[in-house]
Amino acid sequence: MIDKAKIQADIFKLLDLHTGGKLGGEKMPEDENPGLNISSKENYLYFTLPMALNYQRNSYKLWEAANHTYEDELTADCFCPQAVIQISLELLREKLLKYKVALQPNKQPIIWRTLCSTIHEQFNDDIRNLFIQEKFSVANIKKYITENKSRFPYLGGKKILNYWFYVLEQYTDISFADRENISIAPDTHIIQASLKLGIIEETELDRQDLQDIVAERWQEILKDTCYCPIDIHTPLWLWSRGKFKVII
Repeated sequence: MIDKAKIQADIFKLLDLHTGGKLGGEKMPEDENPGLNISSKENYLYFTLPMALNYQRNSYKLWEAANHTYEDELTADCFCPQAVIQISLELLREKLLKYKVALQPNKQPIIWRTLCSTIHEQFNDDIRNLFIQEKFSVANIKKYITENKSRFPYLGGKKILNYWFYVLEQYTDISFADRENISIAPDTHIIQASLKLGIIEETELDRQDLQDIVAERWQEILKDTCYCPIDIHTPLWLWSRGKFKVII
């Protein structure tokens, strides 16, 4: 039986600890960026393309690699969809491997190129046009990407998609019309924190639908509070990454 009141009390404590800087997080992975104009097309692309490769790896190293790639004039065109689709896959592979934005030499350059092709062909090289088309609605954007998932490899996954929305909120000027539809992004740290708080049980860890379970339960826990599930992502992530050394 989930003790909703206790879990709410615990998460409120974690939020206070995070606000007070007690959980760490002075530098988050995505803080490694070239400091572009937050409203620019280039900034939106910077925080979109590497996201599709952000799975089963160290996020800090990914964004360090992304920043190095952007700052190097020989590899910066990786962030220009039109340029990406005009060069050979072999050259793209070389560019993405230079600073290890891509770790898998065959699969990941194809993922990057596919996403660039989508942005070029469907949105005139500007991912912001997707948000305009879908009226800045999270629900609409999710529906569109889900229905066209092959054109958004990995970015369309439930975990990465919701985390992408979160990162865009933090590092661009976007304002979603229905941000309550941004689910928590149940990566390893979020799952472990959810287990620690009693949201899930150890017997559920091997379930195929574990990510859905975690997202749904956090939605239920927070539905009568002033917080959306994505608001608690960073405190939970930092708490788990710190091996739960901070006692609540």
